[in-house]
Amino acid sequence: MKDARLDRLARLMLTHSLDVKPGAYFQIDAAAAAKPLVKALLEEAARIGAFASVKLEDEELRRLAADRLDPQDGGKSEAFLAASAAWEKRRWEDLSANLAIRAPENDRELADVDPAKTRMLAAGMREVQDIIINARRWLLFYWPTRGQAQKAGMSFDRFFDYAMDVCTIDYARLHEAEKKLAAYLEAADRVEVRGPGTDLSFSVKGIPVVCSHGLRNLPDGEVYTAPVRDSVEGTVAYNVPSNYWGRDFSDVEFRFEKGRIVDASCTGDAETFRRILDADEGARYVGEFSFGTNPLILEPFGSTLFDEKIAGSFHLTPGAAYERAFNGNRSSIHWDLVCIQRPEHGGGEILFDGRMIRKDGRFVAPGLDGLNPDVFLAEGRQGP
Repeated sequence: MKDARLDRLARLMLTHSLDVKPGAYFQIDAAAAAKPLVKALLEEAARIGAFASVKLEDEELRRLAADRLDPQDGGKSEAFLAASAAWEKRRWEDLSANLAIRAPENDRELADVDPAKTRMLAAGMREVQDIIINARRWLLFYWPTRGQAQKAGMSFDRFFDYAMDVCTIDYARLHEAEKKLAAYLEAADRVEVRGPGTDLSFSVKGIPVVCSHGLRNLPDGEVYTAPVRDSVEGTVAYNVPSNYWGRDFSDVEFRFEKGRIVDASCTGDAETFRRILDADEGARYVGEFSFGTNPLILEPFGSTLFDEKIAGSFHLTPGAAYERAFNGNRSSIHWDLVCIQRPEHGGGEILFDGRMIRKDGRFVAPGLDGLNPDVFLAEGRQGP
């Protein structure tokens, strides 16, 4: 029997997130496991009068393709990546939007791939990613899998319901609440972040602020900007584990001087950790500072798409800045590392120009109460 929630999700994706218009060409880049949702998307596209180019992906095949690259083959792999990028750039002359649907069963699938190959792949496709991220509409969604359910400590059925719930909150109402936080951030110069292992300050003066409410990610819920590139000073300690380049990292800590990471430590693969931060010049500078605002996401389970939206969290991201909140930093990486500041995770506070904005994960500045989960949920959570 068809799940009616998929029709609702497909409608949200195409009409709210991607704003697909009649006659438009767009891409569905989907894991094969997400076929039920792809069918609902094709039906919704037909209802709109738009046309989808469908590309099915597979985690294992993607790993094998990445592992085939060889940085020492006399430039053959680099030439292939350059040709691939040229093909993709030609396709994106006609495509208006990209809907990426992943179905991660094993987020360590790339663990056996040499990080030098991963770095080569990221660098080779950077121009294409820049086009998709900065010049087209795009959306990222994770189709619920048994692997994710296991990581989240849930049965598959419960996790599927959870994913549907957190992805389809009332984004219009969330946006109204986020705009009030954005106004505070836009008026600020100096941001201070304090907590266990964290004593950080930076300027956000002149950098645009963006409210995320279902237009780029599902689930969503962020208000983000970027620090002035050279202004970050002090230390930050993240308390949410992260998987990047197929490796697991926890207890990540950075020390900044004049915006640059000058000291770094973690629990995990130290060599890969170093290679990530040395991927290019921009990898040791910050490209994003963001508040998590999804009222239904409260605990991490190792999926960045979910964890970075946790209510009461922030993330401070080494690597590329988004064009919508651009601070001049470019990089082949963008590593969203998360810290939860609610009391059960150690607490913490965030101040704008010396004024307390959020304490122990709860917004305390006037007008921001609607971003606190208990208040938001008391008013109802269902989206369109």
